[in-house]
Amino acid sequence: MAGNDWLNGYLEAILDAGSSTRKTNDGKQKDGKQKIAKFEEQVKEEKLFSPTKYFVEEVVNSFDESDLHRTWVKVIATRNTRERSNRLENMCWRIWHLARKKKQIAWDDARRLAKRRIEREKGRNDAADDLSELSEGEKEKGDTNITEAPVKEISRINSEMRLWSEDDNKSRHLYIVLISMHGLVRGENMELGRDSDTGGQVKYVVELARALANTKGVYRVDLLTRQITSPEVDSSYGEPNEMLTCPPDGSGSCGAYIIRLPCGPRDKYIPKESLWPHIPEFIDGALGHIVNMARALGEEVNGGKPTWPYVIHGHYADAGEVAAQLSGALNVPMVLTGHSLGRNKFEQLLKQGRLSREDINATYKIMKRIEAEELGLDAAEMVVTSTRQEIEEQWGLYDGFDLKLERKLRVRRRRGVSCLGRYMPRMVVIPPGMDFSYVTVQDTEGDGDLKSLIGSDRAQNKRNLPPIWSEVMRFFTNPHKPTILALSRPDPKKNVTTLLKAFGECRPLRELANLALILGNRDDIEEMSNSSSVVLTTVLKLIDKYDLYGQVAYPKHHKQSDVPDIYRLAAKTKGVFINPALVEPFGLTIIEAAAYGLPVVATRNGGPVDILKALNNGLLVDPHDQKAIEDALLKLVADKNLWLECRKNGLKNIHRFSWPEHCRNYLSHVEHSRNRHPTTRLQIVPIPEEPMSDSLKDVEDLSLRFSVDGDFKHNSEHDAATRQRELIEAITRMASSNSNAAVTYCPGRRQRLFVIAVDCYDQNGHDTQTFQEIIMSVKKAASLGFGQGRVGFVLLTGSSLQETVKAFKGCQVSIEEFDALVCKSGSEMYYPWRDLAADADFETHIEYRWPGENVRSMVPRLAILEGGTEDDITEYAGSSSSRCYSYNVKPGAKTRRIDDLRQRLRMRGFRCNLFYTRVASRLNVVPLFASRVQALRYLSVRWGTDLSKVVVFVGEKGDTDNEDLLAGLHKTLVLKGSVEYGSEKLLHSEDGFRRDDVVPQDIPNIALVESYQPHDISATLEALGIKGL
Repeated sequence: MAGNDWLNGYLEAILDAGSSTRKTNDGKQKDGKQKIAKFEEQVKEEKLFSPTKYFVEEVVNSFDESDLHRTWVKVIATRNTRERSNRLENMCWRIWHLARKKKQIAWDDARRLAKRRIEREKGRNDAADDLSELSEGEKEKGDTNITEAPVKEISRINSEMRLWSEDDNKSRHLYIVLISMHGLVRGENMELGRDSDTGGQVKYVVELARALANTKGVYRVDLLTRQITSPEVDSSYGEPNEMLTCPPDGSGSCGAYIIRLPCGPRDKYIPKESLWPHIPEFIDGALGHIVNMARALGEEVNGGKPTWPYVIHGHYADAGEVAAQLSGALNVPMVLTGHSLGRNKFEQLLKQGRLSREDINATYKIMKRIEAEELGLDAAEMVVTSTRQEIEEQWGLYDGFDLKLERKLRVRRRRGVSCLGRYMPRMVVIPPGMDFSYVTVQDTEGDGDLKSLIGSDRAQNKRNLPPIWSEVMRFFTNPHKPTILALSRPDPKKNVTTLLKAFGECRPLRELANLALILGNRDDIEEMSNSSSVVLTTVLKLIDKYDLYGQVAYPKHHKQSDVPDIYRLAAKTKGVFINPALVEPFGLTIIEAAAYGLPVVATRNGGPVDILKALNNGLLVDPHDQKAIEDALLKLVADKNLWLECRKNGLKNIHRFSWPEHCRNYLSHVEHSRNRHPTTRLQIVPIPEEPMSDSLKDVEDLSLRFSVDGDFKHNSEHDAATRQRELIEAITRMASSNSNAAVTYCPGRRQRLFVIAVDCYDQNGHDTQTFQEIIMSVKKAASLGFGQGRVGFVLLTGSSLQETVKAFKGCQVSIEEFDALVCKSGSEMYYPWRDLAADADFETHIEYRWPGENVRSMVPRLAILEGGTEDDITEYAGSSSSRCYSYNVKPGAKTRRIDDLRQRLRMRGFRCNLFYTRVASRLNVVPLFASRVQALRYLSVRWGTDLSKVVVFVGEKGDTDNEDLLAGLHKTLVLKGSVEYGSEKLLHSEDGFRRDDVVPQDIPNIALVESYQPHDISATLEALGIKGL
């Protein structure tokens, strides 16, 4: 509470108010302790309300006093004594209310956590029971070191994994996609620290892209981020492309690039918490870019075959969701790096007790963030972490990851034994790389630079020395002594005050060394945040208490460019770097210090354990043990041989944290993970080399897949009119030929694609006549606005093929007029123009990670709520298939919502998609990568369809995936009154995110149609700018 003088005044005023109430007239001045003692004694005698007690116990110890301070300002401005006393009393009652609120929040949180822990434990036990059949066999084969090893014994690199060799892989042409959505991302002059979204992650992903592109075997790296054209930021963030590394010969598409894609409002720079509704738009844009790039790279290096990404790597939760969806759409491996995790932050905020669960979610959209991280775990082959602590204490909080279960599954895979449909991503520790090219390690034997700085001729020589040196040295009486350096923010978690106490109370250490505290930048301590001002005020008080003037430096300012010189100064004096943080997630400053030849003392909590194990250049200490900190510092400063050994070890091993080493480890792990991922069979329909001229749009049917004989040249040997005439003649010849229509038919060459995703049921889940009316209305609107044959039609439904065919009976529109039918919530695809043949490639495309029979009996058992009966949910054999298990839900049965059911399946290692359809009377369980929106993306790739040319028709209500179909590059028409009953009530759990968190509001791509009549549909299409040509 140091530095907040108003608190003392507040207490004094309360005591004065209490004294005046009891008309106590002491003529003498009394100190605070006497007043408090007397007041409390009188409280006991008269049984009065004690505002002091509430204030001290509930506010000073429990709450952030900044809000109450504003009220106190109003109190002291009040002249009238009675009114002032009333305000004080109101404040006390307000404190009492806050205390009760905090206790209620803590109670609710503890209850939820306990319930979740019980459910997680139950899920883990279920998985262990199913997998226990092999435990004896594992022991017989002598692999007890794997199955019985403690959690912390995680090998850095799997024994079966081959390290990446540039010599062996230099002939490869890998395409790698990195995604980092939020913040301001550019290659030069990064504005780090401008806002909370533009920090270390931005620097990391840019440097990673450069480093990977410089690795032999990697042909191209794309870093996908959000395009920002807002006047609030520099215009460079609006450029679609930025080259990070230049191709060696200056030609081709190789190298590293920042690719900026539109996402959300074009004229606003919005924080990451507001990006969630716009993520589908980013996914569609990224998909289009990757497909085009795969085609272009294939022409350059792969004989015309598409060069699909070697890996798609998402950074942070938002990009993790993007990477997961792209991985499913393209069937390529995904890697996830969390950077910071939502569940960990959520629990910390709840423990503070200042915000309720609802307030936290409203501010940070934390539940959507957690779900995105869970989805990333579902889809990722590998999760990259900086430290083991991140694995055990952070990812271990998630439903989708359990370290013990992951190790057991890994053992089974290694032995070729079935994992019974269960999956856990592999966690690997790969510390961030660093660029050491600018580091110059100088000889520390002499101190000539120091003499020139502090000698008699220093005025003449110091102009060639770093200015920060003189800024630090001016604090020291004897600058020749070794400098103990601490560099951090003035944050209580950095534990600087314990370090200062250790230094102040150890006389030998004070005699041998100086202490330099580089604690950020400050102008006025009182104007800083509360936590920073408390730390700095305490530092100044401790310096005064131990009389450390002349021995401790605490400069007010330093630049980022001064940091290397600060390390050099400490090394020049044969000093030591210390990081005494209570918990250090990684410890980048420890690596930086080692690069400049500084031995290290570091906390044993978190990342420094791994760093010092690799570098062997210092000592670990308990940050709570002041004596241990004293002894470690004294040992390194006093023992010059130990100091020199640590210095040499750090310089010798620092390459382990270089970018080339990071990339080798990274690519080795990715290659190992890819061995478990099937090779994608996704093919792109070839595109004619010559673009179609405008006049071709007058041809009645552009659904033919055509090729034109003749070598059209781009150097204007054929003018536009000639090319147009020859193309039309070629199409006419093909149309008159007797070629097989099934071979040449290509729906993707339509001018537009209309997708109908409106399932119309009555309250019992039976088909209604409205379904046929909507199909006829959409078909008529298309013919009125575009002419015959220019618009293709796709149907997305939760029903089976047999039910869909039945729903078309008696309809004036034939089912054969549709280009594709996507049935059973996106798990099956049929082509009416091929006699309703199923797309076998699509079935293979979505099967990865599908648990199949192993989850069949688990779903109804988990879906039934307590008090339900076994017949509440029963399998519906008529709609079940190899890629979809359908279950009938008895009318009135109480079943779990989709979010709850998915959570329980994750806890058991199952990765599935689940959808309620037919007014929640049926539950479809399909593969993880199967859904109606993902099926649409699959078609866009296969047919070469631009998603911006797609129009999706949905109802105001629908299946539980209805909201997934709203946003994206496509246009969405919501047909008012088309769907009377839906299933959305069983989508989100009470503790989950809300529809408003993911559905964009007031965006031009979504329009509400007043009815599903043809004229209203046509008018809305025209209003959206969708017109025939």
